[in-house]
Amino acid sequence: MFERFTDPARRVVVLAQEDARERAAGRIGSEHLLLALCRASDTRGAALLAARGVTRATVEDDLGAPGVDLPDKDALASVGIDLDEVRERVEDAFGPGALESTRAGGARRRRWGHIPFDRGAKKVLELALREAIRRGDRSIGSEHVLLGMLHTETGRAMPLLAARGVTLAPMRAALDEPGAAAQ
Repeated sequence: MFERFTDPARRVVVLAQEDARERAAGRIGSEHLLLALCRASDTRGAALLAARGVTRATVEDDLGAPGVDLPDKDALASVGIDLDEVRERVEDAFGPGALESTRAGGARRRRWGHIPFDRGAKKVLELALREAIRRGDRSIGSEHVLLGMLHTETGRAMPLLAARGVTLAPMRAALDEPGAAAQ
């Protein structure tokens, strides 16, 4: 199926894999595809989202900050835990920067290997193909990936977009408007 993807749509898939890897996710979800689509700002799909106020920053805000929520330093101090002392002891035992090499410290998973798509992301890609066929397009572009995200049962992306007023029927209509740039 990927042979039918345009270069911009392929880039979205690659960026989604990078995003999932950076977030130490075990699978690529539709939210990773959405973040990647926003990141590929020169694509038709990203332009459609940006015109509706959906950017990478707004999606990040909606998803919440990546990473692990660490306990508040003051809250721990109130129960007798001094984070500075804990850090010092760990570094004495394991070397400087030992905590930074953990996932909670912001370390990333290995930067190689295949990350599989979850069910929702697979559904997005399948529906992108169906949307391209429905529109009579010969290839699958980033705009088709966006349309695929707007169906139900595609994971976290659809409710995030719906909450921002981006839904399937109006987005299909927007693609048919004169002047909707092709990419």
